[in-house]
Amino acid sequence: MNSEQPALIGLVTISDRASQGVYADQGIPALNEWLTNVLISPWRAVTRMIPDEQAQIEATLRQLADEEGCCLVLTTGGTGPAPRDVTPEATLAVADKVLPGFGEQMRAVSLKYVPTAILSRQVGVIRKQCLIVNLPGQPKAIKETLDGVFAAVPYCIDLIGGPYLETREEAIKAFRPKSAIRAKG
Repeated sequence: MNSEQPALIGLVTISDRASQGVYADQGIPALNEWLTNVLISPWRAVTRMIPDEQAQIEATLRQLADEEGCCLVLTTGGTGPAPRDVTPEATLAVADKVLPGFGEQMRAVSLKYVPTAILSRQVGVIRKQCLIVNLPGQPKAIKETLDGVFAAVPYCIDLIGGPYLETREEAIKAFRPKSAIRAKG
């Protein structure tokens, strides 16, 4: 990837009601705002708003990773125990590798705020050169969760051959081993 090209980041709201216009989507705006406040590297959002349909979620994740070339896809919604919550199943179905630490850490972070975090089934996976992370649907929970896990995201993207993402250290200090840190210039 040319350093002048923006990194492509998929932002996906998965909600029957938001996708039908029953209420305004809050997921994509929350993700966009959070990333804008944290990333210094140039990036561009590729957005989708889709219903809780496993086949459509799988197709969307494949398209964003394989065709659009996103290095990161963040989904919101569909991670609870309700019958229509199928985001984790769809995410796992398209995964090349599962990264259990993401789900474990996201639940640990959320448990600091709500006891119902144990009901969350969020996962993090790799598909080709794309990291896919399932997040909660509410803006406050999205921020809390990203604040708790994003420090590991840039290095993960490095390891799978994606672009070098830099963060505003006062917002989130991305962790990389010393040997993986590039000189600013």
